[in-house]
Amino acid sequence: MGGGGHGLATAYYLAKNHGVTDVAVLERGWLGGGNMARNTTIIRSNYLWDESASIYEWALKLWEGLPEELDYDLLFSQRGVLNLAHSLQDVREGMRRVNANRLNGIDADWLEPRQVHEVCPIVDVSPDVRYPVLGATYQPRGGIAKHDHVAWAYARAADAAGVDLVQRCEVTGIDVSDGMVTGLQTSLGPIRAGKVALCAAGHSSVLAAMAGVRLPIQSHPLQALVSELLEPIHPCVVMSNAVHVYVSQAHKGELVMGAGIDAYNSYGQRGSFHVIERQVSAALELFPIFATAHVLRTWAGIVDVCPDASPILGLAPIRNLYLNCGWGTGGFKATPASGWTYAHTIAHDSPHPLNAAFTLERFTTGALIDEHGAAAVAH
Repeated sequence: MGGGGHGLATAYYLAKNHGVTDVAVLERGWLGGGNMARNTTIIRSNYLWDESASIYEWALKLWEGLPEELDYDLLFSQRGVLNLAHSLQDVREGMRRVNANRLNGIDADWLEPRQVHEVCPIVDVSPDVRYPVLGATYQPRGGIAKHDHVAWAYARAADAAGVDLVQRCEVTGIDVSDGMVTGLQTSLGPIRAGKVALCAAGHSSVLAAMAGVRLPIQSHPLQALVSELLEPIHPCVVMSNAVHVYVSQAHKGELVMGAGIDAYNSYGQRGSFHVIERQVSAALELFPIFATAHVLRTWAGIVDVCPDASPILGLAPIRNLYLNCGWGTGGFKATPASGWTYAHTIAHDSPHPLNAAFTLERFTTGALIDEHGAAAVAH
């Protein structure tokens, strides 16, 4: 259930890695039309805890070979990701994360303000600004990719392997008998199913409730925007927790900006002026050069946030039902590894080592994976 990046990647890896092709991807709208088309396309693996770092690093390694594997130009650009520090606490947290990343074999550096300026000359590193840049973490292998190209590439490869892609098919009910999922009710009619897997991001809690499963997830709008087309001037991705914005420049030339999630719960895929105003103001704190740029369009994705800012990826308490949700703002960058490990979990009815820690049960055992600090400014 869900024809975005995670659903399409899961279907592809079920066919490629496990020889399972009797798969139907059900999408309420059109393929890649949900959060896959409503994110800021940032890719990185510099998360704090071992469990998160491992799965995101595997995702990044898959990204590096994905254009060749799928025979599709994903516009994958490893231009580097900077996470700026504006306070002594930011510096301490950043250095801690760099050391943790290095212990996990992830490329990570700590940069002083002069080095930040060398990597991204348009960032204002003056000492007398309201939020002076005291340094930054830097992952050179991080970058961006074109989200719709990723969806199309996975969809094309899954279709070629024999997977059925069904658009305009809304799931209206989940059939459960004797503690086991047996099928689905949809707007196009009933479907019998041996296994049912959720890949619906912000709507995962709604679908899980149809099977009587309550998920510890809150859904929030996450707003973003793009500017008019500009000449190439922004060489990397820049993120800042303190001023609360992250900025990159897309291949066509528009600036892509994101900020924090709206505090309220909602499924509205739209922007709002006060959030956009703060977002642009924050960007100008870091990039005064963009003061005369014009906003072209805004939108919102629906992020599903778990209490520990880490995903749920594994088995549900009902047999033959599988959960892939709670990625918050990390969903796009995790796409290849999510599909890889989720396909393994579905095919073998047992988690892959990379997603074994991301169980629903961790919220009762207390084995949380708290990534609020490293999961991006949206948390």
